[in-house]
Amino acid sequence: MASIFTKIINREIPSYTVAEDDRFIAFLDINPLSVGHTLVVPKKEIDYFFDVDEDTLSSMMVFSKKVASAIRKSVKCKRVGVAVIGFEVPHAHLHLVPMNHMGDINFANPKLKLSKEEFEKVMKDIRSNLI
Repeated sequence: MASIFTKIINREIPSYTVAEDDRFIAFLDINPLSVGHTLVVPKKEIDYFFDVDEDTLSSMMVFSKKVASAIRKSVKCKRVGVAVIGFEVPHAHLHLVPMNHMGDINFANPKLKLSKEEFEKVMKDIRSNLI
């Protein structure tokens, strides 16, 4: 059965997509730790992050760097943190989390509740800052 991320990639369910190419997609996390929290996902469905082949993994990091740069220009933060957890969805992905303090990337923190309008504004801001 396709993961929820594959359904997003296939446009079967909506997302707030900030970047996409032929191999990867980046979209806002709908349960974010901070405003601008983005997921980067390879389009090829592979469950475990470290089962991703080396070429895809390195290309994913280059893609993520561009997205992180756009996030940093769009959201007030000191850094964009990176996390790989892997238990939430059986499809390799990484989290780009805008941070001002070390504790901002603690996944035990309460998640933010944003309106559709807030998500759309952040999505448009990040898109406008992509290089």
